Amino acid sequence: MGNTLHSAVPNVQLIVTENTWLEGKAIQQLEITAQLPDMVRVVGLPDLHPGRGYPVGAAFFSQSRFYPALIGNDIGCGMALWRTDLMLNKWSLDKLEKRLGSIDLPLEAEDLPEDIPAHFCYSPGTIGGGNHFAELQQLDVIYQPELIEKWQLNKQQLLLLVHSGSRGMGQMILEQHVREHGHNGLESSSPQAQNYLEQHQQALNYACVNRQLIAERMLGRWRANGECLLDVSHNLLTPCTVGGIEGWLHRKGATPADKGPVIIPGSRGDYSYLVQPLTSEQSLFSLAHGAGRKWMRGECKERLSGRYNTVQLSRTSLGSRVICLDKQLIFQEAPEAYKPIDGVMEAMLQAGLIKLIARLKPVLTYKTRGGQE
Repeated sequence: MGNTLHSAVPNVQLIVTENTWLEGKAIQQLEITAQLPDMVRVVGLPDLHPGRGYPVGAAFFSQSRFYPALIGNDIGCGMALWRTDLMLNKWSLDKLEKRLGSIDLPLEAEDLPEDIPAHFCYSPGTIGGGNHFAELQQLDVIYQPELIEKWQLNKQQLLLLVHSGSRGMGQMILEQHVREHGHNGLESSSPQAQNYLEQHQQALNYACVNRQLIAERMLGRWRANGECLLDVSHNLLTPCTVGGIEGWLHRKGATPADKGPVIIPGSRGDYSYLVQPLTSEQSLFSLAHGAGRKWMRGECKERLSGRYNTVQLSRTSLGSRVICLDKQLIFQEAPEAYKPIDGVMEAMLQAGLIKLIARLKPVLTYKTRGGQE
């Protein structure tokens, strides 16, 4: 791992190349977090960027104590990739967009599965704001044909990638925790820790179910069939053993490298990559979860409004289309606001963390219609 660099703080490592751009504030947040009580090791991944107090794109390993605030308010946020029977040569972008309509409003109770738990009531079947999205993608470059054939995929077939989380459930859990305990973390043997872990698991379960509801809702609009190929969360807490030490692994915008193949998306105007993780303790069994932000949200419109209008931002250089009628959000989520995905992938390839399976090209991205059906 020649490109794994140590910072000035002994227990901090960065997975980068000489060309990886990292904001100083993100590194500062990482180093401050590394000094929390009982924190053993911290790894910054190549998509590292500043968050609200704690960095995003990082993994944190602690002993005896864990920190719910590190996971944040979107417990279970992650990616689900679905194989569909939609064929690109049979659909135009206009037809796909028109048939989809809006999926901003929550599903009604009668539209939910009968066995769904009662507490799964936080805007079911909706994506949410921020960087969440659902996107039809097309296989563009295949690096491991045998795996693609095993999954019964081809270049005419569209895949559906859903990026969402636990919606308001995670927010409720975090707010309750901070009110009662602040940011001090919890002794893992305490009743309070057990209570958090139970709530955390409920949020993980809901996030997974919600991605399924979103995918099925979209496929229903297109009268299409689909099958989930993978579903992996990147905001979560798990027990883990690192270097012979039993402890707690916090992932904040970090994709697990010990759950089989995963997808790492770029911005909405960039490619995504299907990869095979090469499990490594050096990276705390974690990978980047995407391209990583380059600009803060508040500065995006000022930077871009002189160059683009909202209609132009809804069309990408790869020929794909973005459905986003929120005039602030479409600037905040513009491709220019993110790092190029190829640089992120190169850092992980050089570190020996992944093997590429395929590159995927965006076709149609859904973010919001503004609540209109």
